[in-house]
Amino acid sequence: MADRRLALVILHYGDPALTTRVKEQLEQSDPKWAEHLYVLDNHAPEPFSGAWRRLDENLYWAGALDYCLKEFQSRGYTHLWFLNNDIWFGSKPPHILKAWKRLEQLDAKIGPVGVYSPATHRSPYHPQMIEKPGMQYSIVPYIDGISPLFNFECLNKIGGLDYEGNIYGYGVDVWNSMALHRAGFPVVVDHQVTIRHIYHSTAKKVEGFLATAAEAQHNYMAVRLGDNYEEVLKRELASCRDFRSF
Repeated sequence: MADRRLALVILHYGDPALTTRVKEQLEQSDPKWAEHLYVLDNHAPEPFSGAWRRLDENLYWAGALDYCLKEFQSRGYTHLWFLNNDIWFGSKPPHILKAWKRLEQLDAKIGPVGVYSPATHRSPYHPQMIEKPGMQYSIVPYIDGISPLFNFECLNKIGGLDYEGNIYGYGVDVWNSMALHRAGFPVVVDHQVTIRHIYHSTAKKVEGFLATAAEAQHNYMAVRLGDNYEEVLKRELASCRDFRSF
């Protein structure tokens, strides 16, 4: 892939101050990337001033991701980094350039990476996402979608984003990254690019949302992995591999 192009989208919903924080952090660390950094306002109750686009309705996480995948692929980009607005980077800058260069090296070393993610300072749900300071990167069976960086070509080869029946998005990150893994495209957690995340910063403030999203997640995952999908996911973690050298 000679002409690699990366678009970054911060999904805005909830507190504009959170969106501003990560946007300004990236603008300051990587000013040359500003033209490729976008904020998508997902029809938030508190609009984000200066958003690239404000949607006419809330597409939720999965719908907004699919919207951006189609939009930026049509613009000639090859990769999309889809960022929650309630994250911020904990590793040393430059954040974008560092991740992009490391991903390029990984593609050359292990084959085209289907989806790449920074490691997280902590994770109550996904132990494979937690940063390991002595490691360079891990190849994992699936990721937590708080800041996934997708390769369009790889995603297209598995039929695009599968979120049928689950626009809310919980589980969509897990299933689609696992589908990439099963198709032979590495799924990578980078321990030298790290983030911190406020879990459910907005979702827990919307009455009934977490319960609705959890039900959609259960049905979505059960259709794809069976009623015992939680056990399947636990077993899959045995395939995680950590690498000390790059």
